[in-house]
Amino acid sequence: MVRGRMAAVMCGALLLGLALLLALTLNCSRAKDVVAVARPPVRFFSPQVPVVDLFQGQQDQAERLREGADVCVLVYYAPWCAHSISAREQVQQVALRMAGEVQFVAVNCWWNQGKCRKQKNFFQYPVIHLFYRRFGPIEYKGPLVAEYLESFIRRVSTPLTYLPTRTALNTFISHHEQGVVGFFEFNSSPQPPGYTTFLTSALHALRRDSQGAVRFGVVTNQEVAEGISVREDESVYLHRRFNTSLVFSRAERNFTAQEICNWVYENRERVIHWIQPMGAKSYSLEAELHKGPALLTFLPHNPLTASHHLLSEVVDIALRYHSCCVSELQTDGGVSAPHSWSLLPGPRCCQSLLLPSWRSANANTNTSVCELCVSRFALGSTSRPALLRSHCSVMELEAVLDSYLRNTVVPAPPTCTNMHNTYSPFSHYSACCRTLSADARTPGWSEPHCPPVVDAVSGLHCRTNKTLRFYLLDSHLSWPLAERLGALSNRSTDTFTTIVNLRDETHYVLENARKDSLERFILNFSAPYSPLHRHLVGHRELHPPQSLIQEVTTGSFMDTVMDPERDVLLFYYTGWCGFCTVLNHVLLQLARLFQGNSALTVARVNVGLNDLPWEFMVDHLPSFLFFPKHRKQMSVKFPDSAPVTVPNLLRFILRHTGHAPSDQGAGPKPLLEAELRALQGEVLSLQQARERLSQQLAALWRENRRLALHARALTSHNAELHSQNAELQAQSGRLETLYREKSRQLADAVNRLQELTNASEELLTENSLLKVLLTVLKERERENEGEEGERKKGMEEAS
Repeated sequence: MVRGRMAAVMCGALLLGLALLLALTLNCSRAKDVVAVARPPVRFFSPQVPVVDLFQGQQDQAERLREGADVCVLVYYAPWCAHSISAREQVQQVALRMAGEVQFVAVNCWWNQGKCRKQKNFFQYPVIHLFYRRFGPIEYKGPLVAEYLESFIRRVSTPLTYLPTRTALNTFISHHEQGVVGFFEFNSSPQPPGYTTFLTSALHALRRDSQGAVRFGVVTNQEVAEGISVREDESVYLHRRFNTSLVFSRAERNFTAQEICNWVYENRERVIHWIQPMGAKSYSLEAELHKGPALLTFLPHNPLTASHHLLSEVVDIALRYHSCCVSELQTDGGVSAPHSWSLLPGPRCCQSLLLPSWRSANANTNTSVCELCVSRFALGSTSRPALLRSHCSVMELEAVLDSYLRNTVVPAPPTCTNMHNTYSPFSHYSACCRTLSADARTPGWSEPHCPPVVDAVSGLHCRTNKTLRFYLLDSHLSWPLAERLGALSNRSTDTFTTIVNLRDETHYVLENARKDSLERFILNFSAPYSPLHRHLVGHRELHPPQSLIQEVTTGSFMDTVMDPERDVLLFYYTGWCGFCTVLNHVLLQLARLFQGNSALTVARVNVGLNDLPWEFMVDHLPSFLFFPKHRKQMSVKFPDSAPVTVPNLLRFILRHTGHAPSDQGAGPKPLLEAELRALQGEVLSLQQARERLSQQLAALWRENRRLALHARALTSHNAELHSQNAELQAQSGRLETLYREKSRQLADAVNRLQELTNASEELLTENSLLKVLLTVLKERERENEGEEGERKKGMEEAS
């Protein structure tokens, strides 16, 4: 018996386990059926645009297209991504303009069944990769704007700039961006071995810096290369304006693309920094501002068109600002040169030349001449004594003169003018031009000696402790930042200049963006006692003036708080301060107590949106400051240790309230009498406020009493309504019962009527049959009677 029961229990447990397993299997299979199948991807880019849209994530096909093109742009996108959707229009514009030069391919890297999703691990979209033949990828990290994207693609398409003449070479290295020149002779071979390495180094630089701050050029002519003192084939020259230009040393480094790129970025000079903040919040600008004071210039910039005139002015000032004096020099005659000549390090060679446009002038006319002084150290050399040159070639002097004339007005003025131009391939030179009359040109005529005049901005980088860094920002991309720094929101002009000193938490705004104003702006900032005033940015939206608490902004602070005829209690707060929000009801109650009092103003200021002068700032939030009338310089802070309550604030105000200055004397007695009168007035106003509060409380008590009586009446009426409702419900039940009974009786009557109707119909049918039978019987009877008559008649006739 026991074994049988155990076997039965085991069988039952086994059956129960099988049932549970079956139920789980059914539930799981049912859950899979609930998940909707993902919709198949569709084309993301327009079919009218020359972009190969691989919307199913065909990464292998994208690789084949990339290998078959010289320059290829791969755009990895996600169809749901807002950045991808906004970048789609920009990519399409670039593709329409460069369809014949570049292969554009777009890959949907979000489709879970595509190879791109399985092979790539992107954390954001879109991702733009560029490939130059077999080199890549070069990721584009700039703004998703058509002009910037096209400019970057064109730099990747042509990473090297061909420099066939010295004029092209001078123009190339005179640009404000860093210039790297490679010299390769193509006479011995169609392509020198180092040329490919130099080309790849240019692509490495673009991969390292998508803004393309370093430009690479190539020279193939020995005569052109001598313009930068490069004579050895397969040389790489880094042009620098303020330090000695360098030539890549193969003895110290391997001649590889990565080494050349690293060498360039280790030794380059950056005077102007372009910053492109990505989005409203970006760490790129913050990292630069932590390096020191910064001059931020916002200007409209299009990398495909001519630069803005303000860009040239800022670049010129920045170059002169960083042109530091080296040392006191000796002139050729042994006389100590003035301090300004220190811009020409080492021995100089000077020579007077006629202006090119006046060489064919008549002997009776005036002649314009220029005295040129060029540094006699060879540029591009790290060893000065070894490369000292004994003379200056005419070609070098003419190149300096050409560089000078591009920046001056011809013909030359009658007085001596000087200019130091660091845009020349000769980093240090001086030019002095003037007009001479015909009688002054004698065989024994000597050159005029006009010492160069250096303006106050030149070399300021090394003469002040407040060194500025120059930054440029595109106003089309970063104008919200300019508005936050004090630019006008109406955008009457797209230019804005400011100096931001993050360490001192100050910034200054230039009202007029002219070149001379910008120079004075920099000089005033660099002065030991700067005359510049800190720019205060305030919130422009004001609260209604009829509110109990007056909202103070940067613009209304002095008029409201510093009013000598009113006491002001100012509450400092911000939107992110939770403790400030808790104290709003206390401030509101206090403002209601002083409602109608013209001698006291209760105000508050949001210091997160409104800058205040340093003397009126507080060290923590929330804080209360009291500014008494006639004694604004004696402002008092509410104690941090005291609880912020209405009684404490009242005592604080009454203790420090202002008074009118007395004319009877300056001793303590008139002061105490005036304070006593002020206190008596405040007490009287408090008594009146107490009486008003008592009246209001009495009225509220009466109203509460009336509401209580009314509530009681409503309660009794509600009870009556409940009883009436119960009676109505009972009556409704009876009526419902009666209705059901009558309905049943009516149904019975209907059934009986139906039966009677059926019976009457049957009777009518039977009556009709009887009538028919009766008619038939009558006819038969007539027939029988006729036959009987005829038989009798026949019998009679027979008898």
